[in-house]
Amino acid sequence: MDFNDLGLSAKSLAGVVEHGFERPTEVQEKVLPISLSGKDVMVQSKTGSGKTLVFLLTIFERYLKDNSSKALIVAPTRELAVQIEEDAISFSKGIEGYQIGCFYGGVGYSKQLEEVKEGVNLAVGTPGRLLDFLLSGKLDFKAFDIVVLDEADRMFDMGFYPDIEKMFSRMRAREERQTMLFSATLSMKVRNLAWTFMNEPEEIEVRPEEVTVKEITQELFHITKDEKFPLLLSLLKKINPQSAIIFTNTKDGAVEVAMRLKLNGYRASYLMGDMQQSKRLKTLDAFKDGRITILVATDVAARGLQIDDLELVVNYDIPEDYENYVHRIGRTARAGKSGKAVTLADETYIYGLEPIEEFIHMKIPVLWPDECGLEEVEDKSSGIKIKKAKAESRKTDRPSRDRSKRSQGTRKSAPKNRKSSPDRTKKAHKASGKELLKKEVEGKNVKRINLNSIPQTEEKKGFFSFIKRIFGK
Repeated sequence: MDFNDLGLSAKSLAGVVEHGFERPTEVQEKVLPISLSGKDVMVQSKTGSGKTLVFLLTIFERYLKDNSSKALIVAPTRELAVQIEEDAISFSKGIEGYQIGCFYGGVGYSKQLEEVKEGVNLAVGTPGRLLDFLLSGKLDFKAFDIVVLDEADRMFDMGFYPDIEKMFSRMRAREERQTMLFSATLSMKVRNLAWTFMNEPEEIEVRPEEVTVKEITQELFHITKDEKFPLLLSLLKKINPQSAIIFTNTKDGAVEVAMRLKLNGYRASYLMGDMQQSKRLKTLDAFKDGRITILVATDVAARGLQIDDLELVVNYDIPEDYENYVHRIGRTARAGKSGKAVTLADETYIYGLEPIEEFIHMKIPVLWPDECGLEEVEDKSSGIKIKKAKAESRKTDRPSRDRSKRSQGTRKSAPKNRKSSPDRTKKAHKASGKELLKKEVEGKNVKRINLNSIPQTEEKKGFFSFIKRIFGK
């Protein structure tokens, strides 16, 4: 089967042809004939399988048949939302006048509100910001006749389940819209959502038993912690990747590895969760444009980050969550392409290796540095102390419960001659009072009484309650 066999319009096919796609992937071949017919679908598919094109082509075809059609795509992270927006813009070039907007937290409202006012045919966003616009009356969810949930399992892991339920409760009836749900795992929460808010969805599983993509060459090095960075330099010299992502388990680790790589002449930067949104986007843009060749990241980038032709993924630290191994290495070998994933196993995180290998149903091939022809590379950062990561201010991606109160005036600083707040002072006095009373009682060798054994009248309850609070019984 090729894309011409799917009955797509010339305008939808134009974007596919422009990107050089000839044959659909397995998930596209299985799902598109069903989704294009207008049926709801619940799809289990691993990362990098080409599912984004499935729902985009379905949305475009509906719009080309009915220009009043509007679609909503909900994604768990800002990075994934931005990536979907970029893909939608790229694949819809042949569709004149098609307006796409992206809505996520961590940035100001003005630009996004302007997009809402101008009107969009396709809205892509994260649950928090979309719910903000819904509850403030800026975005009417009943206008959408197609709704897509991408990475549904990830959204529920991040605690968005109540938000998703609230959003669906404000949409059209399920019989009046097409709903498509995509998830790496069809957990009970995912299925409950499908049964409650979808209209008899067709359930499609695409190779659920194949956890990792076979086009990824996986390698493992057993190494001590002190030898990790020198080995990394040797690997980078031998492989010489045009683009690589290196994953660490901690923010401090990401900063240190990135800084040491820069000191060794590499164009490297880091990406982590508490970076300001503007800085995150600038870093990602620089990486995609090639101005940065190595991105050192924590697991915030393990899902939703799509980099075309990414050559190498390095697990500098073995992930503590075995599923994150699959998401990390899934950044390479996307859409049928090949890639390499190298894991450095040291004494700190070696305990995470066995659960990973059980999860992926295979032993990762072990290589030894002295048998791989790796050259020893001088570490120009050796002996240089790297500062730890600084926590940066970050706006949450979830909706604020009380923005109006926070925006009223500025917070006054406490008087200089007061070391604590009135509440803290009161607690301190209360605590010291208890201690004094206990010491006095103990000093007089008073026999301890079980207060629960004494009959209590209504007027004595308050007194006994006070005594219980002091003595704890």
